[in-house]
Formats: sequence, C-alpha cells, structure tokens
Amino acid sequence: MTQPSEHYRGRLFVVEGIDGSGKSTQINLLYKWLLSQGYSAFFSEWNSSPLVKRTTRRGKSRRLLTPLTFSLIHATDFADRTERNIIPPLRAGAAVLADRYIYTAFARDVARGCDPTWIREVYSFAVQPTVAFYFRVPLEIALERLLSGRPELKWYEAGMDLGLSDDPEECFALFQARILEQYDRLAEEYHLTVIDGTLPIGEQQRQVRDIVRPHLEGLLRRPEDAWVTVPAGGEL
Repeated sequence: MTQPSEHYRGRLFVVEGIDGSGKSTQINLLYKWLLSQGYSAFFSEWNSSPLVKRTTRRGKSRRLLTPLTFSLIHATDFADRTERNIIPPLRAGAAVLADRYIYTAFARDVARGCDPTWIREVYSFAVQPTVAFYFRVPLEIALERLLSGRPELKWYEAGMDLGLSDDPEECFALFQARILEQYDRLAEEYHLTVIDGTLPIGEQQRQVRDIVRPHLEGLLRRPEDAWVTVPAGGEL
C-alpha cells in the first residue's frame, strides 16, 4: 500500500469493526465535525459503487455469490471508489472518511474461507490510511444492539451461505464471532487504533477527535459561506 503522507496532500481516516460496534455513528460524527471546523471532507462507504451495485444486488437476491465471487465483487467496488472517490480528494488536499476499508475484506473474506495472503494481494493497490480506527466491542453487546433494532437478517448478512446453522440469528452470531476473531488479529498486525466501543458515544468521539486533530494541519479548507453549523462539542 502507498503512503498518503508521501503521495497525497490529504488525509484518510477509516473506521472498522463488527456489525453493531458503533463505527458508522462515530465516522458520521467526525465527518460533521470536520465540516463544522471548515475542512473539506469527503465520505466513502463500503459496497456503494454504482458500477457494481446492480450486479451485487442481483447476486444476493438469487443467492449466486460464492465466497470467492463475493470477495471479487467487493474488491471491484473498492477499486472503483478508490479511483473515483478517494484518491482525487486526497490529491486535492482534503480529508477522506471511509466507513469500512480494506480490513473489512481481510476480516469477512477470511471468515468465509478465502486465503488471507491472496486477499491482501488483491487489495495491494489500496492507499494506506492516515488513521484506521477499530471499534472493539464484545460480541454479545454488538449482537444485542443489532438484533434489537432489526426485524429480519438478510441471507448473506447472517452468513447463511456458510451453513453454520439453519437459524439465521444463530448463524449470524457464529459468523460475527469469526469476523471478530479476525479483527482482533488485524488490530495487532496493522496497528489499528483501538477504541472501546462500549464507552458512551460522546467519549468515543472525543477520543477520535483528539487522535485526528494533529493530522489536520494544512488540509484543504472550505469557503466560509459553505461551512455547516454543528453545536459546540459536536452533535453527540
């Protein structure tokens, strides 16, 4: 992976964690805060490229995706977003925030049985993040958060393609346990910045901002009339 500090004027901040870890809440709060401080910030979300969205939806609805094809579709999505939505603003000197990054593939695809070395080679073109946050939560807390607010789990989301259990919720728990195990390994391998996802939302966000703040010097600023207003201390 290339180093943004060497090749780009901007900064790349990413969040990772199992479903229900609270990472999306935190990256959205950080995004709003950066805008409120006058910085030019761009947001990129996992599996959101319009190039492959229709193919992904069709494959999921017909349950055609194997672990390998699922992995390659996500890699294609990531490559398109890297070229179109991540590298251009980094070159311009802006902040780029990503809700999930390559570590999602490293965790999920390996949990589905793909080879770890092969996965890392597939994503070898990725830009090295300035900071990669890992929101760590116990599995039981993440499951409680997620399942209490969701009436039905999707087939691939629950890991039903792996045949771990005929019960979607049990299968989901077993699948997430596999992913959590991979994330804990990745945190050590890639020196991810670990945040305790059981802390109050406001405390987590304060920690995130304290870590991000030293990297903001020299970033592209937005015109003053384009600044957004966020309550003091952030919208927590």
